Amino acid sequence: MTDTAPAPAAEANPPYYPESAMAIVAHPDDIEFGCSGTLALWARHGARISLVLVTSGDVGIAREDFTRQQAAALREQEARAAADVLGAAEIIFLREPDGMVQATLGLRKKLVREIRRFRPEVVISGDPTVVWAGGNYINHPDHRAVALATVDAIFPAAGQPHLFEELGAEGLTAHKVRKVYVTNWREGDTWVAIDETVDVKVAALKCHASQMGSWDVEKNIKQWAADRAKDHGMQYAEIYRVVTLESDEDWAKYKGSNLNRDR
Repeated sequence: MTDTAPAPAAEANPPYYPESAMAIVAHPDDIEFGCSGTLALWARHGARISLVLVTSGDVGIAREDFTRQQAAALREQEARAAADVLGAAEIIFLREPDGMVQATLGLRKKLVREIRRFRPEVVISGDPTVVWAGGNYINHPDHRAVALATVDAIFPAAGQPHLFEELGAEGLTAHKVRKVYVTNWREGDTWVAIDETVDVKVAALKCHASQMGSWDVEKNIKQWAADRAKDHGMQYAEIYRVVTLESDEDWAKYKGSNLNRDR
């Protein structure tokens, strides 16, 4: 019988700190659950951070004495407070109807507008292919629709000058995104260590008081992040699948080109 050496533990990815990043999600608190540790980390290292919320979570407070308008106002207030905790430069609300988002050309154009305006190096998105998310959860249809619209906005639309040409009248020229970080609960190819920002993640999520109830935010978030970090040389982590659309060499050239002039 031949002994087989155990496979080495996966190594942590080298730190990557983009100059700018945009997260596009469906609802208030989606960012805080999915990628807030990473965004806070990047912000600490000088990145400009933009948060785009497609809905205002207006059906996310299931109380008969609370109108959708009241819910939207409260959840936007909570989202703004969380954005401040994360160190975001801005937060944008597109105010699509909660629970009824569809990946239409109209939504794609709205997202292209935001990408061309902010000109992020990285966009963080959900995965439009995930439906069955474990044994006790179906991925929300808004999550899937927003993720699909985001992917289609990133490529090819945002970087193709002959798509949505009318945005040029607003001074918004084509912009290529360098990398797409796709959030993932369990599997991926990139683990981001959030050891130094896990407490920021917890604090940002606590801003969404209307959603947390008696749920133990700190205990659960730290346990989840620790589980994701296991065997990767980290204490806490967030997981992504990363798609690199522009190589280092091509990105360096692109940054200096007229197509990518700063605004």
